Amino acid sequence: MFNVTKKSMQWGEETLTLETGKVARQADGTVIATLGETSVMANVTFAKKQKEGQDFFPLTVHYQEKYYAAGKVPGGFFKREARPTEKETLTARLIDRPIRPLFVPGFKNEVLVMCTVLSHDLVNDPDIVAMIAASAALTISGAPFMGPIAGARVGYEDGEYILNPEVDDMHKLRENPDQRLDLVVAGTKEAVMMVESEAYELTEAEMLGAVTFAHEQIQPVIDLIIDLAEDAAKEPFDFQPPDYSALYDAVKAAGEEKMRAAYAITDKQERTTTVSAVKEEIIAALTEEQQADANLGSALKKLESSVLRGDVVKNGRRIDGRRTDEVRPIVCETGLLPRTHGSALFTRGETQGLVVTTLGTGDDEQMIDALNGTYKSNFLLHYNFPPYSVGEVGRVGSPGRREIGHGKLAWRALQAVLPAATDFPYTIRVVSEITESNGSSSMASVCGGSLSMMDAGVPLKAPVAGVAMGLVLEEDGSYAILTDILGDEDHLGDMDFKVAGTENGITSLQMDIKVAGITPEIMEKALAQAKEGRMHILGEMAKTLTEASGFSEHAPRIETMTVPQDKIREVIGSGGKVIREIVEVSGAKVDINDDGVIKIASPNGEAIQKAYDMIYSIVAEPEEGKIYKGKVVKIVDFGAFVNFFGKRDGLVHVSQILPKRLNHPSDVLKEGQEVWVKLLGFDDRGKVRLSMKIVDQETGEEIAEEKKEEAAD
Repeated sequence: MFNVTKKSMQWGEETLTLETGKVARQADGTVIATLGETSVMANVTFAKKQKEGQDFFPLTVHYQEKYYAAGKVPGGFFKREARPTEKETLTARLIDRPIRPLFVPGFKNEVLVMCTVLSHDLVNDPDIVAMIAASAALTISGAPFMGPIAGARVGYEDGEYILNPEVDDMHKLRENPDQRLDLVVAGTKEAVMMVESEAYELTEAEMLGAVTFAHEQIQPVIDLIIDLAEDAAKEPFDFQPPDYSALYDAVKAAGEEKMRAAYAITDKQERTTTVSAVKEEIIAALTEEQQADANLGSALKKLESSVLRGDVVKNGRRIDGRRTDEVRPIVCETGLLPRTHGSALFTRGETQGLVVTTLGTGDDEQMIDALNGTYKSNFLLHYNFPPYSVGEVGRVGSPGRREIGHGKLAWRALQAVLPAATDFPYTIRVVSEITESNGSSSMASVCGGSLSMMDAGVPLKAPVAGVAMGLVLEEDGSYAILTDILGDEDHLGDMDFKVAGTENGITSLQMDIKVAGITPEIMEKALAQAKEGRMHILGEMAKTLTEASGFSEHAPRIETMTVPQDKIREVIGSGGKVIREIVEVSGAKVDINDDGVIKIASPNGEAIQKAYDMIYSIVAEPEEGKIYKGKVVKIVDFGAFVNFFGKRDGLVHVSQILPKRLNHPSDVLKEGQEVWVKLLGFDDRGKVRLSMKIVDQETGEEIAEEKKEEAAD
């Protein structure tokens, strides 16, 4: 019934298996990839006809984590997987980016790639397994895919690169000083296609070494996919790239000079308007048959690309007149918004981000329910890209994949320099509102986020800046590397290479390649040129702010204290009664975790101190020989019980009330009366012994020895 093909190999410390032919046989390509006990099923289907009038490639990649894969039931009310999580969205992008450029140019049939996590061993991250499964499924599907690709994750510890480190090793990297890198690389047999990383101030040489290491490690995986395809691949889909050379010649003849003149305009809005007008003029000059050709859009884009690319490589001249290694003018401002905790406006040429920082308490931490467990995050970065930032009209809704991806890139770049939670016990939320865009707005978010957090008083280890690099690579091997690329240079170029970091090293690196010819030499040069650009931007930022400012008066103050774990129950009380009373009486917010760390938050310092004192009185132990102010809670024949330390009571024996003999304690004391007592110690049964007679009841000072003797006489 089944025609199963199965291939396996040893990869690092685990066995990698690819299997097809048993499940989802009606899909064009289905592969279940298993690494250790983590299994992901990838299903590929593609339309056999192009939609009429379609002028783009409609590739959709979905990645789904099923909670049953880890033996879990989804949290929440509905108990069913709902909208994609951030991890699912980012992994879908991770798979999409290296495979999209590898479809045969001109193929515009709809393609759907669905990756479903079936089993997760909590050791091997399913994102790498999903990428391999998707590549294998595409390779055997018959689609015009010029793969295969493979991917690998790389860690860096004690100067050694680690292949596919465990999930726990990569979790909360900021709290693991031994691990300095979480790098994902995807590539073909010949070239690296995609890089995504979170790093802790690695040098350019260390990053390049990690990328090279990953590319070497994926080679046997690519061979395994080819081996699978030789036995299980379907017949290649009959697709011939459209030949629109005659149409392109007509387009070029009708408007090359006008297009060149349009791209010589430095102002983005004026240039965009002029380019659109030139396109209309070109179309008007064509025949009706040429105007109706489905490849007209491709021919126009090819003309734009040739105009832009030729000038850059041959003459070193960019659209806006800059040198290839020149960064646009930068203006930085902080403290713009009076009621926010921290704010910054970062402007680089025609790209601008208004970035705002808010400081919160433990209650504001984000709860994340993932396959590998539930945990909290105290650093949030949200990126918004409204239509007005590029002068357009459009729908505004929930964040799309692009917003989530750009926000995560900025998050990775900045979280490497955050202070430890024990040193700065705040939840930090950074929001980047992109108000203008022509170039990398994610890198503007990094720069603005760094300034905004310092304006809010966050003691960053060092300021962080980011720069986007581009590449134009011609067929003859000549190339130009561009610093701080414009939107058009990104759109019409061959590489989007974003590098963020401090003066000491790289904190994040993201690279997408549109051609399969990036050599280590080009990458090394791009990293070196990016470092120069980053240092320039850091210098411009330093003119505005070099270290953390003071706290906003509107930000909460947080004090931390640590109590013994066996005292946590006493602080919380039965049903939370005690901690609620502390909050009500003091007016401060109180958070306590299982480790005994308590955070007390309030804009009012007195409220914090009051809550601190109340908690201290519960958890601290009274000291022998110390004087305390207490309250009489009960009078008996042999003395009085005094509440003197939190909820702790002690006995003042009748002989310790006054220096002289008393008939009964009630002769001088009454319940509710405040008295000064000295802790004499504890009897054999652990009961507290207190004394009033050796303490001056007016001042609370201990009576000197000579006065005690006089009183006794």
